Amino acid sequence: MSQTAHLGGRRRNLVFAFVMSGLMSLLMSAVVTLINTGLDAGFPQRWLHAFIVAWAVAFPLVSVIAPLAHRITDAVMARLTKPPQ
Repeated sequence: MSQTAHLGGRRRNLVFAFVMSGLMSLLMSAVVTLINTGLDAGFPQRWLHAFIVAWAVAFPLVSVIAPLAHRITDAVMARLTKPPQ
């Protein structure tokens, strides 16, 4: 693999982690904030605060854990697609 392709893959993984962690943090913080505090005039501010905290935690975690998740997925798929003996 060339150095350029390797950097492109790293960049793609970083962008993926950024987008995935952002979307999941946005949605999960909304659901949890809604369940815990209800929908009232202060909801948007509480949601924004929860989202910022969640994303600050989620982005580094996704960046670190994604390779492990890929390896686990590959192992599971190898077992599921293995022909019967």
